[in-house]
Amino acid sequence: MTERLSARLQAIVDALPLRPGLRVLEIGCGPGAAARAIARRVGSGHVLGIDRSGAAITLARETCRDEVAAGRLSFRQVAVEAFSLDPGEAPYDIAVAIRVGALDGRHPEAGRKALPRIAAALGPDGRLFTDGGTPLREVALDAWREGPHQVRARVGQP
Repeated sequence: MTERLSARLQAIVDALPLRPGLRVLEIGCGPGAAARAIARRVGSGHVLGIDRSGAAITLARETCRDEVAAGRLSFRQVAVEAFSLDPGEAPYDIAVAIRVGALDGRHPEAGRKALPRIAAALGPDGRLFTDGGTPLREVALDAWREGPHQVRARVGQP
């Protein structure tokens, strides 16, 4: 399926430091539009989209069926604060979260649980990006123990 992204989502995808071969975790993937665009950019890499909504995951699998069939994209129904890598699953290079309440301050308790989960799913040089910058901000994962309101962030494009 080839649908156009909104200007806002396109700006976010364009700002991510994507390159072929990367493994990307999209948190709160909704219907999968951004995950599909990211999968095109990482080529031989892989994108995993997660969302707590079963309806969103069902829609994402349907609208991204070609990418899923090709092995470039997969989806999992899980809340970020409960996410963990499956046994044998390789860590991710980049995580991105767009309008995710656990990471934007709307649900601070979920954020306190989510940040160590995200850090554990990323490789040693893994990076977490959220919306709210210009258009992204990078969350410094070494500070996850401080909670989502005190996490140091670098604002701006990578």
